[in-house]
Amino acid sequence: MNPGDQIPEWKLPITPTLVVSTALATRDFQDVHHDRDLAVKRGSKDIFLNILTTTGLVQRYVGEWASKQVGERYQVLECALRLGAPAYPYDELSFTGTVKEIEGDALTIDVVGAVSLGNHVNATVKIARNA
Repeated sequence: MNPGDQIPEWKLPITPTLVVSTALATRDFQDVHHDRDLAVKRGSKDIFLNILTTTGLVQRYVGEWASKQVGERYQVLECALRLGAPAYPYDELSFTGTVKEIEGDALTIDVVGAVSLGNHVNATVKIARNA
């Protein structure tokens, strides 16, 4: 494993059930995440993923790769992200990642999650190998 190495792409279909169930599971009761009519009334095209769901998906993407490449025993040290284009139902969220830096037992990975409107999330995740 070296800086510049690519993580295999992961494509996730965004369904209304994914948007609503993950919003409720994260106790986010903002209507724009579960009520289409109110989301549209507030200026959105549709309901959309919340930031907690996006954070979890970023960590899942890195985590599934890390468990295979680094081993089951790893720890997420940092996860910084910035949201961009909304992730609406009936679109696809495509994650790509690049190993940015390796420092001792710590790896920093740049992650992009893109939808048809552009980048939904840009993230940097730092993980560490645990003994």
